[in-house]
Amino acid sequence: MEFTKVGTEQFLALGLGAALSVIITLAIVLVWKIKKKEPFTTILVGAATFVLFALILEKTIQNALVFPTTMGLPDHAASQFINARPVLWALVLGLFPGVFEETGRFIAFKTVLKNRRNRETSISYGIGHGGIEVILTLTVTYITYIAYGIMINSGSFQTLIDQVASQAPDQVSAMQALADQLAAISFADIGTSLFERVFAFLFLVGASILVFYAARDKGRLWLYPLAILLHTALDSLAGLNMAKVVQLSAPELEAIVVAFGLLTFLGAYVLLYKKDTGAAENRQFG
Repeated sequence: MEFTKVGTEQFLALGLGAALSVIITLAIVLVWKIKKKEPFTTILVGAATFVLFALILEKTIQNALVFPTTMGLPDHAASQFINARPVLWALVLGLFPGVFEETGRFIAFKTVLKNRRNRETSISYGIGHGGIEVILTLTVTYITYIAYGIMINSGSFQTLIDQVASQAPDQVSAMQALADQLAAISFADIGTSLFERVFAFLFLVGASILVFYAARDKGRLWLYPLAILLHTALDSLAGLNMAKVVQLSAPELEAIVVAFGLLTFLGAYVLLYKKDTGAAENRQFG
């Protein structure tokens, strides 16, 4: 199969996107650490918890349940049932990150970070969680796309598709579509992705604030399921759009991410973080 060559502009756009994703993330980490003199280990805990709960536990269980063939497993009744129902499929895809990521936050605040009760801990954790997600979502993806572009131009991309076909045949059409997307990607597309990721980052920091106060104050435990609900709603809506249950244009979907990010962050920041003057240290901690 012939694929459209990936041009110099596309490679430059992908390279710039990968570089900016790292630079912006590191800049946020350094500015926050220097300004607040927060322990760097808190940021690392946020990053490590995301890797453990989102990439290892969540993805392994989710793929085994919904996408078994991607793991070399045979299809089964549960996956067939879920995949035959677009609304259920979208809800499941939203529920997994909601439950696993927010539970990871809650456990981290209850265990390794239990003695760090200052309000800055909530944002430090969120920066680590959101920062590593930015790097893995954008930087690693763009570098992978650059590698794919080189393969397309050298004529070896078809070999990769043949390998995918032998292991996960349902992914072949997505790989072929990706090749077309790479040939058309632009600086504007990269800018849009970075813009959207800023507000996704704010959402993750806001969720971290919610779960931080849920973990440190028994009277606010309800903030933990609230964070799960918000996270599930955001990801499920994206799933419903992917499944074409709802028809949202790219700008509409981005506007929803912006709204979720801003409202979650500002709500948590204004109602919880800003009002925490240290008196909460005297409450009973669970």
